[in-house]
Amino acid sequence: MTPTVAIIGGGPCGLTLARLLECKGIDYVVYERDKSENSNRVGGSLDLHPETGQRALREGDLFDEFKRFARYDDTVFAIADKLGKRLVELGQGRDAPEIDRSELRQILLDAIPKDKIKWGHALTSATVGEDNRPVLQFANGAVLSGFKLVVGADGAWSKVRSMITQTTPRYTGKTVLVSKIDHENPLYETTASKVGVGSSLSIGSGKYIMIQRQGNGSYRNSFGLQVPENFFRNGTGNIHDVETIRHLLLSDFFAGWSEEYKGLIRHATDFRAWPLYTLSSEDMCWKSVTGATIAGDAAHLSFTGGSGVNLAMTDSLKLASKIAEHGSEIFDQAVQEYEADMFPRGIARITESKVLENVMHSEDPQAYRAYVARLNCTVVGSIRDDAVPGVAELKAFPKEDGSSLLLVKIESSSSTNASSAAKEMEAAGINHINILIGPQYWHEPTNRTYRDGRC
Repeated sequence: MTPTVAIIGGGPCGLTLARLLECKGIDYVVYERDKSENSNRVGGSLDLHPETGQRALREGDLFDEFKRFARYDDTVFAIADKLGKRLVELGQGRDAPEIDRSELRQILLDAIPKDKIKWGHALTSATVGEDNRPVLQFANGAVLSGFKLVVGADGAWSKVRSMITQTTPRYTGKTVLVSKIDHENPLYETTASKVGVGSSLSIGSGKYIMIQRQGNGSYRNSFGLQVPENFFRNGTGNIHDVETIRHLLLSDFFAGWSEEYKGLIRHATDFRAWPLYTLSSEDMCWKSVTGATIAGDAAHLSFTGGSGVNLAMTDSLKLASKIAEHGSEIFDQAVQEYEADMFPRGIARITESKVLENVMHSEDPQAYRAYVARLNCTVVGSIRDDAVPGVAELKAFPKEDGSSLLLVKIESSSSTNASSAAKEMEAAGINHINILIGPQYWHEPTNRTYRDGRC
């Protein structure tokens, strides 16, 4: 019998959805391209936030297991310049513990019946069949159909996305080279004494180096560069020639950096290139398609910044809740409501990631310091009526640590609303306003639909 829901992709997004559907008694199957659960153990460390990633794990009754691996001491985040001078240290005591991607994946895998995951299934195409249901074709020759819902949690180059929207990722102009310092590396003790717990980010000359402690105590090094898309594929840098890459980094990209950072390059045993892609915030509005939807990077891919996995797990949580709310016979309504809820999150994340992209590749590390500082703020919004649709959702929208939202009622016809709003702000400890944004005009939303289905 064909399962009700097919989930494409066995990363944190797809597996979180699978676990939540398992808890809700909704039939599903996961198709994953890796050959086995022991394949693809690469990946860095992820920080899970309380109202997003952690909340999804709580809903899946996996939070206690998560705490066994969570590293609360690794929330420390130091910012330095390219000469190694530390400017500030942040994140101490922050409720966003780190966990290795492989450990998070294993927690989720262990919570899902083995027969619910089909390994070695790399999706090559997703089309609509004669019965108006998705048809899935895999690289191993399998062709499957009959699902009531197909969820594309298949990442940046999602094959399911093409069923829903014609948008495709674009290259950001940025590539990250990743290497590591293991315990056996001659530089390990020096790195451990310099970085210690948590992460260190050094910015300068439009580049950055990030050093991050992993669960086993090793260090993952990321070198952020601005290069052409295929620079490390068929361009100047042959990623398989370690000595050539090392020479290129030392003599060109990081020539003016301190010996401390050059040591990381000299002692790197391998490099992996990771070109960074993004979708556009303008793409976050399409007409729902019967029998298919997307989540995580497949829906709102953006520049890396630590929030991607949290947003993906939130997508899974919201979608599972909508499916349970409407039942397994009314998927169209569940998908429409899920996507309407997901669009603002995706737009906010893509927009914010663009700012972070520019900051990470700035000339001065003070730019990142200012960026982090502005997250700890209160946004005051004015509304006419707190009973209108959307206000409750706005209040419940996830906020960054240290940030808050205060909604005050201001109706132009009222002679007392303004003074009441001022008193509310004063009671909330607000004694000044840094930025004031006022609407220039107002118009009713339209139902205009573009040729590619965006609205």
